[in-house]
Amino acid sequence: MHDTKELEGLGIPSVFVATTEFVSASDAQSKSLGFDATPVYTEHPIQDRTDEEMVAIADKVLDEIVAKLVA
Repeated sequence: MHDTKELEGLGIPSVFVATTEFVSASDAQSKSLGFDATPVYTEHPIQDRTDEEMVAIADKVLDEIVAKLVA
C-alpha cells in the first residue's frame, strides 16, 4: 500500500493486489494513510498453490488490473 501511494504521488497509476482475506485490513490501511487506494482482490488462499494455479488466478484479474490502471 505504501508503494502504491508513493507511485500515485508521482503520477504513476497504480493498483495493489491482495486476496479477499485482506479486504478489511487494506481498507483500514488505506484510511490510516489517508489514501484512497485502488484494490484488486483475488481468491484466497494462495499459499501452497502450484505455478499453474497462480497463473490461472492472475489471469482471472488481469483485465480488471489493466482497466483500473488506464481509467
